Amino acid sequence: MYHWGKWIARCVMGVLGVLFCATAYSADLTGGGSSFAAPLYRGWGEGFHHQTGLSLTYQSVGSGAGQKLVMTSGADFGASDLPLSAALLDSNSLYQFPTALGAIVVIINVPGIASNQMKLDGPTLAALFDGTITTWSDPRLRALNPGLRLPDLDVLPIHREEASGTSHVFADYLHNVASDWKAGMWGDGPEARGNDGVAASVRQSIGGIGFVEYAFARQNRLNTVRLKNHAGQFVAPEKASFTSAATSADWSHADHYAVNLLQAPAPQAWPIMSATFVLVPAHPTDRTAAAATKAFFRYGLKQGDDVTRDLDYVPLPTSVKDRVLSGWP
Repeated sequence: MYHWGKWIARCVMGVLGVLFCATAYSADLTGGGSSFAAPLYRGWGEGFHHQTGLSLTYQSVGSGAGQKLVMTSGADFGASDLPLSAALLDSNSLYQFPTALGAIVVIINVPGIASNQMKLDGPTLAALFDGTITTWSDPRLRALNPGLRLPDLDVLPIHREEASGTSHVFADYLHNVASDWKAGMWGDGPEARGNDGVAASVRQSIGGIGFVEYAFARQNRLNTVRLKNHAGQFVAPEKASFTSAATSADWSHADHYAVNLLQAPAPQAWPIMSATFVLVPAHPTDRTAAAATKAFFRYGLKQGDDVTRDLDYVPLPTSVKDRVLSGWP
């Protein structure tokens, strides 16, 4: 991975005024996993490259694959929207930390229905995804949306085909709001790979419904829906509702930063929020790779907030960033 014959003989003033020498890290960084977080790391990577001359190669292959990549030393870091348990972290000698918060949103392709016009509550959303509700003219949808002209059109639920932290978080939410929902209870609809694959499938499928990280909905100009939150309010997926949910996080009691942001109690909170996580070796054998990886995430956490917000994520609280960097092995 590292080409010691290609040393770069220059130094730059890096994060927090620390002199960063590119000669110490002479090759690109590699990471992979979460498609939810892919835009974030690629965005940070552009600024990091400009400052240090190093490039990040990131594979958007899903959270499950990201976990395997770092466990098998297939990448410098793995990215996952599903945090690992303390036992798995210990047994694989991994350090886990969050990098940002993001929202999972519901996207639809229903003729005549504009973005955020449709309102859904938790049980109705679960019924759309498990195949119980089969047409967009179903009485339950009409009751929630008395002012909309809902077409007599088949519902086509679309979900992820690969192991996915986004799917896990969304399924956890459905179980929270519809107690009979169980993981894997997807209706008779197509599968797609990654957030980008689901977004493309919904865009191409009349009657389609899916779930993606918010940035993919915005970038693909897809119609989203309002959801009924824990406080009983129908809220739109937007920065104000995301921030409202994020500020309610109980970081002080989160085991290895695995904070729960589903159904946050704030009155205007978006109900499906999640932190996205990174995994790195707790006892790295390649100290050069470890130092370069830490420099990348120090840059992102300390200098990347503008990029984080521009890409529709919510930055971590400053106190959490400081804990992450001070606790890094």
